[in-house]
Amino acid sequence: MTNARSGSNTADALVALYDCCDARGIVVERQIDFPDEELPTPEQLDEAGVGCLAIYTGDGTLNAAITALYGWGGSILVLPGGTMNLLSIRLHGDVDAPIVIERYANQAVRPVRPLMARCEKGDALAGLLAGPGTAWGSVREAMRDFDLSAIAETASQAINETTAGTMLRCAEPARGRPEGYPLIEFSPSDRGMQLDGFSSETTGELLQQSWALLRRQFREGPHIRLGLFDEVTLESVDGGPVEVLIDGEPATLGPRATFTVAACEVDLLATDHGY
Repeated sequence: MTNARSGSNTADALVALYDCCDARGIVVERQIDFPDEELPTPEQLDEAGVGCLAIYTGDGTLNAAITALYGWGGSILVLPGGTMNLLSIRLHGDVDAPIVIERYANQAVRPVRPLMARCEKGDALAGLLAGPGTAWGSVREAMRDFDLSAIAETASQAINETTAGTMLRCAEPARGRPEGYPLIEFSPSDRGMQLDGFSSETTGELLQQSWALLRRQFREGPHIRLGLFDEVTLESVDGGPVEVLIDGEPATLGPRATFTVAACEVDLLATDHGY
């Protein structure tokens, strides 16, 4: 399964991927081009006799496809087909798609059901961001489309949201600053959800954090470790909604939102010890 809008899904990259499969005796029965074609369902894959679905997309499309296959008896091979490929790195380490294919061909894989960060609007397998700083996600989308007008407009809005938007704080358990943070990052792992709070108190810190957000290198900005949790509740300081990015896709929660650890509900193939 591919997505032409994902960061690595170029025509040349797909040819190289097919060549890699051919060289290792792996036959690709069918290619699903999302979003031109709908996401496959467990019933469709079972009827077609599919035992493994390889997904070569970014984290957002991966999330949609994987959660749509909850309960399926087959397995999913995640390939690094996006810009940051956080889920692929979690499962395979920071390696290219041909290396993952080679490991699969050598049967050096293991089915796993990694822990995720769950809220009422969805599950985050790669990571979740909460707070007004998530407005920078719109800037990244405009940059991907090379829309200069949209980049300028969304950047201005993101700066305003980050500095004047509803701050979030860790309510249960109470951790960090009572006045909250413009951005809180969730990093799911087999040890629970790691939370980091990011601040931008000066112009220099704002620029540093903004640049880090655009490149999804969040920890390069000013931050503090809030803890490792199985369950945590965030609340907005002024009672406004909680804005989140779930594996890069935006959603809006109520002013008080609870996040819990949950296991993925379909097998993913892992080739590395992960994090």
